[in-house]
Amino acid sequence: MQIKAASLASGLPAKTIRYYESLGLLRSKRAANGYRRYSEDDVEQMRFLHRARSLGFSLDECRDLLELYQDPTRASSEVRRIAEHHLVEVNAKIEQLQQLKASLGELIQQCPGNDSPDCAILDTLAGDDR
Repeated sequence: MQIKAASLASGLPAKTIRYYESLGLLRSKRAANGYRRYSEDDVEQMRFLHRARSLGFSLDECRDLLELYQDPTRASSEVRRIAEHHLVEVNAKIEQLQQLKASLGELIQQCPGNDSPDCAILDTLAGDDR
């Protein structure tokens, strides 16, 4: 199938498929006319990458997971190690976002939100310690 059909079947935009090919995550065959051609196995790999990315795995992690997926002698411990490492990163991001939420909430509380030009949000962004 051509890239448009592979895109529809996998849920990945054609631009993303081309990008993944440029990174070596996917490979396509070329027809005589130069068009990319994809098999059902290729589309399965696209779906795999789409699901992995939707879980927030990095492209490097996706590469590692795809290699493990394609290796029948893989150890599930390696897959688990990648997923556990990713979970640590997700938890760290959640902590950062919670701190950001608290800081932003405090700033919003300090801004009167009226016709006055004084605003703690702008003062903080400007670096003023008022």
